[in-house]
Amino acid sequence: MGYFDSIYAADLPHRDVGVYMYLRDRSDAEGKCWPGIKRIAADLHLSRSTVKRALADLERAGFLTRQERRRENGSRTSNLYIISAEPRAPP
Repeated sequence: MGYFDSIYAADLPHRDVGVYMYLRDRSDAEGKCWPGIKRIAADLHLSRSTVKRALADLERAGFLTRQERRRENGSRTSNLYIISAEPRAPP
């Protein structure tokens, strides 16, 4: 089975596949990465809204887990994404 077989086999729009592959490419050995939505959108030439929809679809399908991150002063920063090679049941 190839590296991306599970995402190709999933019934997801191409925007979701592109965002998944982007995150997977930027993740560390533990599958963690934290690019901002603005950065993802700019790199993939997508709108921020499209990236947000793709992230929501991927999370719902079990391909990633999203964790909100905050700075010491309490303000929000980019989310932490934990990528899964195989989809798992959403919580």
